[in-house]
Amino acid sequence: MTVLKLHSEPVQDSWLDAYGHLNEAYYLVAFSNASWPLQAHFGIGTEYFDKTGGAIYTVETHLRYLDEVRAPATVDIESMILGSDAKKIHFAHVMKVDGTERATAEFMMLHFDSNAGRVSPMPEDVQAALKAAEMPELPEWSGRQISLVKKQ
Repeated sequence: MTVLKLHSEPVQDSWLDAYGHLNEAYYLVAFSNASWPLQAHFGIGTEYFDKTGGAIYTVETHLRYLDEVRAPATVDIESMILGSDAKKIHFAHVMKVDGTERATAEFMMLHFDSNAGRVSPMPEDVQAALKAAEMPELPEWSGRQISLVKKQ
């Protein structure tokens, strides 16, 4: 099991709603901030973009809000690769405060060649590193969808 601990940051006062909670939009900001060090960890961050024009674009996100976050707090975000292929990365982040899970975010990303203007395969060494880091089992919450009707 590869859980990466690459990002922590303090909750900003400007991120709070009228109730003193972390506003729902800022959960995604913190998760997005955590995606940059995750990409850099696998060699597909901003330096990679500057050299090659290769970028990682988000095409789908699913957030779960599990518990409130109030300031002052530091959010610690753990990241995991759930799956990948030559052109796609399925990964997740878990937000914790004081060791308690507060939210999860699941992402589907595409590797995009900005010079060619299309989706393209990632370098083979990146593909291999992503495969090696994949979780052996998906978290029970992975792949959920929103519905009023309970599935049987």
